[in-house]
Amino acid sequence: MKGAIHVQKQLGANCLSIFIQPPSIAELKERLEDRKTETPESIQIRLDKAAYEISFSHEFNAIIKNEVLEVACAETEKVIIEFLK
Repeated sequence: MKGAIHVQKQLGANCLSIFIQPPSIAELKERLEDRKTETPESIQIRLDKAAYEISFSHEFNAIIKNEVLEVACAETEKVIIEFLK
């Protein structure tokens, strides 16, 4: 997170930064629990980190909400193509 913001500030308009945001912390928690790959403690650590990182999302050029993967991918592709024009 800090590295991405630092690069963005250094390169300005020559850099595209995209923040991929979960629909909500509650949805993120549900997704992580459904995977059944982490302990409750590690999930809580990830949720705390996600909440912290979301507070910096305004520093990025674009914010893509990942509600439906295919839609988020299409939106990300559109942002990248527009940046490269």
